[in-house]
Amino acid sequence: MTEKPAPPATKKLLGLEALRFAAAFGVLIYHYQHFAYLADQPADVLTSNLPLYGMLHLFYEAGTDGVWIFWCTSGFIFFWKYRDAIFDRSMQGWTFFVFRLSRLYPLHFATLLVVAILQSVYFHSHGYFFVYQNNDVRHFFLQIFMASEWGLERGVSFNGPIWSISVEVLVYAIFFLMLRFVTKSALLNVVVITVCLNFSGQIFACLAFFYAGGLAAIVRRSIASTSRVATIERTAWSAMAAILLLIFWLQPPISDSLFLLIFTPLLLFCLSRDIAVSAFIQALLEAAGNMTYSSYLLQFPIQLLIASAYAISGNPIPFYSDWFFVIFVTSTFTASYFTYRYFEAPAQAVLRKHLLTKRERHAPAERDLLSRTLTSKIGTTGD
Repeated sequence: MTEKPAPPATKKLLGLEALRFAAAFGVLIYHYQHFAYLADQPADVLTSNLPLYGMLHLFYEAGTDGVWIFWCTSGFIFFWKYRDAIFDRSMQGWTFFVFRLSRLYPLHFATLLVVAILQSVYFHSHGYFFVYQNNDVRHFFLQIFMASEWGLERGVSFNGPIWSISVEVLVYAIFFLMLRFVTKSALLNVVVITVCLNFSGQIFACLAFFYAGGLAAIVRRSIASTSRVATIERTAWSAMAAILLLIFWLQPPISDSLFLLIFTPLLLFCLSRDIAVSAFIQALLEAAGNMTYSSYLLQFPIQLLIASAYAISGNPIPFYSDWFFVIFVTSTFTASYFTYRYFEAPAQAVLRKHLLTKRERHAPAERDLLSRTLTSKIGTTGD
């Protein structure tokens, strides 16, 4: 009996797709607790009684850390895909802007309108908004320009989770300008990370994680043609294991953000190797990666719709119910899959068709199939 050949190594960086989906799942689980909110404050909730808490307690307690992972993954993707193209000017600023606009804005604008309408209905019957309270004209215009976390806001507003994308938009601009007018040297990444560690605020945090992820991409690129790839990868895996041992056994005084800033780039480096999987698993992971952005933006509108429906019916939300939890999570990811396929991707194609020339749409950077399928964040964002 002849042995079946192993499936060929894929060029899709599927490990990063899996990580992005895990981060999106963690954020979704953390935000599940919105169902227990009264206005912008959680009600008295027995956390240990939340659905499947034994298995998911890490996500319930620290799911928002997934935002940092998203930022770091975005840095890897952008440096992997755009670093050379921006530096050597084969990609122009307008092309880069349209790629980002077409990927992020259609779903952002659609969910903003949906949330604005549903929040008005909810406010009419309750006298307060659901979770996020700053839903006025000022904050609506900030949301229109994706500026909801640029320092002009008075709090989180409308489709609240978009705040992390708002921060990342500023980082995209810095990323482009640095590459175009300063340098593409990896030393710049080290300098940016070091400087950001001395400041507080979401923009500095995003810059640090973005450039840390970029550093991992630079290293991965630099060793691609060496004969010591396997040795370097084993060293990276060993370093991650050592960090985990220090954290969980010796418990050194280190914050979650600093831990992830060190650990996530190593993880991205290790997961960015070619992975041989079946065609079915590859398609599954690609679909999971594609719907991370939509799941991130759809989760709150879906929660708001459910909360409004229960309010109209006069029944309390059964947020302790395992069945309610499973239905919510399943419906969110199902809606995310179809939203990406039938709204995000078509809208992206239409915008690029009208805003770019044929030559710009097929620029060399866009023919990089190695990164094409994983650039639909999320948490963040890509093509």
